Amino acid sequence: MKNYKNIYQFKITLKDCKPPIWRRIQVPENYSFWDLHVAIQEAMGWGDSHLHEFTTIGPRGKELHIGIPTDDDWTEVLAGWKEKIKGWFPKLGKMNYTYDFGDNWEHLVILEKIVLKVKNNKYPVCIAGKMACPFEDSGGIWGYYDKLDILKNPKHPEYADVVDWVGDEDFDPAEFEPSEIAFDDPAERLKFGQKMRMIVLKK
Repeated sequence: MKNYKNIYQFKITLKDCKPPIWRRIQVPENYSFWDLHVAIQEAMGWGDSHLHEFTTIGPRGKELHIGIPTDDDWTEVLAGWKEKIKGWFPKLGKMNYTYDFGDNWEHLVILEKIVLKVKNNKYPVCIAGKMACPFEDSGGIWGYYDKLDILKNPKHPEYADVVDWVGDEDFDPAEFEPSEIAFDDPAERLKFGQKMRMIVLKK
């Protein structure tokens, strides 16, 4: 992953949020879509415990799906670890990224600019962002907002359950610090994910 000269700067914004929940990250130009997926997961604060997919309308007007192919796919899904971001983003400029097909967390991923890498800098890196990541499995953005309202009201009949589920009654939805973001090795996560999928298939 060291043989690259350029850095892709992306802004990732979770849709339907007010105020906006967003991150700005910089990643190597030779990243695959799988690598970018892992970087988005880490920067946003997701747990990567559900399926994901990048989608857009391709140059020829055909729907493009990049993610994790499964036997249940109703349309062709290109394997994210085989597709390079430099093969698509310079032409398209932006794509949609959906995480968790149940809660349906939809993000807009925009390629803001391509710059030369800075010597001795480590990539990927999160350089900016606003607002905390929603809770996993909270029922989508509206379910998340409902739980935030409950946390504001200790007298609510579901308050104790939500606090126990969230694990922090002092959760601050406005809290986010880019310097605290640590990025996992996407290659190791891919190996682990493939191993787990093989185990599931064997069953």
